[in-house]
Amino acid sequence: MEKLKILVVDDESRMRKLVRDFLVRQDFEVLEAGDGEEALDIFYKEKDIALLILDVMMPKMNGWEVCREVRENSTVPIIMLTAKGDESDELQGFELGVDEYIAKPFSPKILVARVEAILRRSNKKLTEQVEEVGGIVIDKTAHQVTVDGKKIELSYKEFELLSYFVENEGIALSREKILNHVWNYDYFGDARTIDTHVKKLRSKIGEKGEYIKTIWGMGYKFEVDE
Repeated sequence: MEKLKILVVDDESRMRKLVRDFLVRQDFEVLEAGDGEEALDIFYKEKDIALLILDVMMPKMNGWEVCREVRENSTVPIIMLTAKGDESDELQGFELGVDEYIAKPFSPKILVARVEAILRRSNKKLTEQVEEVGGIVIDKTAHQVTVDGKKIELSYKEFELLSYFVENEGIALSREKILNHVWNYDYFGDARTIDTHVKKLRSKIGEKGEYIKTIWGMGYKFEVDE
């Protein structure tokens, strides 16, 4: 079986080696870049990279700039690393389509666990290939969403969130339940992570965003108006 490729981008060689060593032990193929420009060169050259791990503070191009450009062309999962603990950084990352956000210092074992969780989700074979409701069509094989025939670009987490809502149409979902199913691990954050994703998702699907109802004090419910 061909190994999945992960691109690790950090200007600190010691940090790249630490992450690479733990990923290689789990049988991943690891590519490295020391700055944002090199990262994009490798990303466009390789084509089949399964996941990116991006540091924020880098020379030439920072992690946000790399993420923004990658998101214009791909929905490949992205994990962002940062030394900052500022909540605004985390929210900015999610707005740009980052799938996970990990502050330094971190446990390499936790990082690997999150990598594996994301890849399990992104490579999972789904029995239901296409779902359609209220003008929204979700093609899980192509990882593509159309709204009234128009293709909508969603990040990996936004796609998973919309799919989960559609699969549970009419059911009230707590934020905790959404975290457990969409993020697929014990998330040590707060509800703003989900709220940020929902806000972005509503914006992207336009008037269909009204299908995602807020249940105050609990969570959300996807319900198509008759």
